[in-house]
Formats: sequence, structure tokens, C-alpha cells
Amino acid sequence: MRHIISILIENESGALSRVAGLFSARGYNIESLTVAPTQDPTLSRMTLVTSGSDEIIEQITKQLNKLIDVVKLIDISESAHIERELMMVKVRAVDGLREEAKRLADIFRGNVIDVTPNTYVIEITGDREKLDAFLTAVGDENIIEVVRSGTTGILRGDKGLSH
Repeated sequence: MRHIISILIENESGALSRVAGLFSARGYNIESLTVAPTQDPTLSRMTLVTSGSDEIIEQITKQLNKLIDVVKLIDISESAHIERELMMVKVRAVDGLREEAKRLADIFRGNVIDVTPNTYVIEITGDREKLDAFLTAVGDENIIEVVRSGTTGILRGDKGLSH
């Protein structure tokens, strides 16, 4: 099962490497990882997506909690949450493909953020399924390059991850 783990971590050099090292040492895979400072400059929020049984995820969270840099963590996939990912796609935009690419961007509520004589760069945010559906609609033959941020998420309602 897919899990989204949000971690409040000390904003210090080596913190990210210790978390990644924990996964690597135990043979667990990180599907995506995003890290950025919070409103408190001494803390960063890390959002990590991984898969595994409940037992494996419990083991991972116990090991993460032992790391000195970890202030607090929560598996947000266990509660009502919102998740998003940012994707930029460079697509061929010549002749009839220009209108089709623009139409698909509009349908998926994306924005054309760069235009050249032969390409568009389209920015789209949404859940993984939406982004995958956009790529399918565009077609491999029309995609030049894809850049994805990885999943980030937040709990719905009054609860939140804070120290």
C-alpha cells in the first residue's frame, strides 16, 4: 500500500541524507521525496512517499522517530488529506499539434508557461492519476521531456503537523 509520510525535521545539513540512508540501509524504496523550509527557518517539512505493508510502514516510522533530526512525523495517508504534485511537460507544438496541446492543457487545467516555434512547456498540478492521464492524452510521441516534483500533501481540517 502507498503511504505519504510527512516529517518535521531540523533544517540542518545531513538531515536529508540520514533519512535517505535509513531507507537505503533497510532496502526500502522512496517513490518520491520533497523537502522545503517551513515558516520556522529552523525546521523543514519533508514529504516522503513509499509503499509497503502496515508492518513495514510501522517499522519505518519507528526508525525515523529515532533519528535525532526528526521533530515529528505523521502518515497522512491514514487520514483525510490533500495531495498534489507539480509537473512540467515539454511537448512538440508544430502545425496541428499546437492547438491540440493547448486544448489538452486547458482540459487538464494546465498552463502553457513557455512557447517556442516548435514546443510548449505545460505546467500542471494535481494528484498522480491526473498527471498520468495528461501524459497518456498527449502521447509518448509528442513528449520531449517530463519533470515532476513528487507528491506533497497536507491534512484536511484542524489537525496539522507542527511542533
